[in-house]
Amino acid sequence: MAPKNQPVGGQAPVVQRIRLRYAKRGPLRFTSHRDFARAFERALRRAAVPIAFSQGFTPHPKISYASAAPTGVGSEAEYLEIGLQAEVDPGQLRVALDAALSPGLDILDAVIAGPGSLADRIDASHWRIELPTVEPADAEAAVRAFTGLEEVLVERMTKQGRRSFDARQAVARIDVTDQSAVPSEADGASCAIIDLVVRQVTPAVRPDDVLSGLRVAAGLEPPVPPRVTRLAQGTLTAQGDIVDPLDADREPALPG
Repeated sequence: MAPKNQPVGGQAPVVQRIRLRYAKRGPLRFTSHRDFARAFERALRRAAVPIAFSQGFTPHPKISYASAAPTGVGSEAEYLEIGLQAEVDPGQLRVALDAALSPGLDILDAVIAGPGSLADRIDASHWRIELPTVEPADAEAAVRAFTGLEEVLVERMTKQGRRSFDARQAVARIDVTDQSAVPSEADGASCAIIDLVVRQVTPAVRPDDVLSGLRVAAGLEPPVPPRVTRLAQGTLTAQGDIVDPLDADREPALPG
């Protein structure tokens, strides 16, 4: 007989949900989403996290991911949610999981999940695109040509085959930033750095689609592969800022 308050299937119910923000840095930006998922499940076991499991013949840990970055892209703002069989302290959980993961896969934040869906709080992403050997003036000219068009059609292979879609309308902001103000791995060489905010649309417009759009609009073709980092994702405000999706889960500060 199953213990009291435990389903007949043998799995304890979810009593707490925790939302995590994590980063993919350095060489581990080449970790695929599937590879990260395996590494994270091993980290849960090593850290003795009381993860809840689904019911049925092949139970799976209760983990849901939101808008994972493409393989080869670094990120400071990846999110997931886990369901637990017992309550834990989010701060202690963050430290334990971070220690159980390889350096470069870093747990940055943990909060108790509030009401609503994590995915519903993400409608835009903020990206930094480093273009080694590209002169900033050439990048600025390409950005002006791109933003001066109402539509920039690009092609990409998808699960449904090769598709053509507009890369322009999803772009909320695109600028060439001051190279000296942004850390880069360009080793002193010319490097254009593009600051990009993209809305979530269907089909999704990724940084490489925007780079394809710059090629279509202005013939910009970097000779060296770009280095792309997601800096933030969340809700895009009217002022152009992105609100961290975990902010709504934090307890309000007590009046002082």
